[in-house]
Amino acid sequence: MDISYILNELGEDREQYFNAVSPPIIQTSNFAFKKVADLRLAFEDEMSGYLYSRGLNPTIDILRKKLAALDGAEDCLVFNSDASAIFAAVFANVKSGDHIVSVNKPYTWAWKMFDNILPRFGISTTYVDGTKTEHFERAILPNTRVIYLESPNSLTYELQDLKAVAELAKARHLVTVIDNSYCTPLHQQPIALGIDIAMQTATKYLNGHSDTVGGVLCSTKTMMKKIFDSEYLNMGIGTTPFNAWLMIRGLRTLPARLDRITATTGKLLEYLEQHPKVEEVIFPFNLGFPQYQLARQQMSGACGLVTIVMKTDKMEAIIQFCESLMAVSWGGHESLALPRCASLLPHQFDPGNREHRMIRFYFGLEEPAYLVADIEQAFKNIN
Repeated sequence: MDISYILNELGEDREQYFNAVSPPIIQTSNFAFKKVADLRLAFEDEMSGYLYSRGLNPTIDILRKKLAALDGAEDCLVFNSDASAIFAAVFANVKSGDHIVSVNKPYTWAWKMFDNILPRFGISTTYVDGTKTEHFERAILPNTRVIYLESPNSLTYELQDLKAVAELAKARHLVTVIDNSYCTPLHQQPIALGIDIAMQTATKYLNGHSDTVGGVLCSTKTMMKKIFDSEYLNMGIGTTPFNAWLMIRGLRTLPARLDRITATTGKLLEYLEQHPKVEEVIFPFNLGFPQYQLARQQMSGACGLVTIVMKTDKMEAIIQFCESLMAVSWGGHESLALPRCASLLPHQFDPGNREHRMIRFYFGLEEPAYLVADIEQAFKNIN
């Protein structure tokens, strides 16, 4: 299906809303019925029609169709955050006594779910270095039910061989879930590689304007129905019509934004790689990246996240540098910087630990020369 058709036409039955080019926000809590029989059917199966916007809503459905098509999936659910999407994907596929295999150092709220919440229900997690598929194979137990992936991750960009892990999981009848936020469906297609559930944050590239929060799950109709009937409805974690409308608006410019961000990132890489205060630049499409060949094999783009290792032994220098730039997250219109040491107390900082000296940049839609000048003035501010 053509991407321009998906982003600009798919799901938009404009004759139903006065031929408006931009779809309306159906801001309603519930929907009326003329016949009791139709109401009874909606009570029996909320996915069969519109009953209550906690479940289905026309504006959200337009977004669901677009996102499913982008991922090459049968269906999609949109959540009020990426954390709730991750929780629903995993929780729907485990029960008390089950086991999960996850990549090392997943997204913070995935990690907190694995370590703080799931153990309350007798569900354990083993973390593995995901750069080798055999690490997953060795960690699988008789009670393993889910393999959780994040490829690339969002700091040091380690990858998993998605096709190989998917084949392993299918042979063992395990469910695979991936956080595909780094690439978006435009630059990586996990479902085509055999992954069962593709998750991504809608807060970042998909919406792209830093004005709403959301999460996305794409999979088969059967899997989406399973999650919809339990976690999605019971926890009330779906997105709102207004947020869905913002995301539809954001999707219109997704390819253009990613192209611009990719071009800008290339220019900033050239600048950072030659800077005397930078020890190392980490980026999946750099020739020196340890998994460069795999990145090129399963990703068509690497977008705007770049991590540097500062050449310093002082936490204060990193802080001083970042406070000249400062902000968190990524994927919107604005460029941002996040120091790894923001999660450390001063006495915990170890200059010998390369990770403690890392700063993650996100390059947005500003002019490259403007960004270079801003970073350069921050370097010059370091005492």
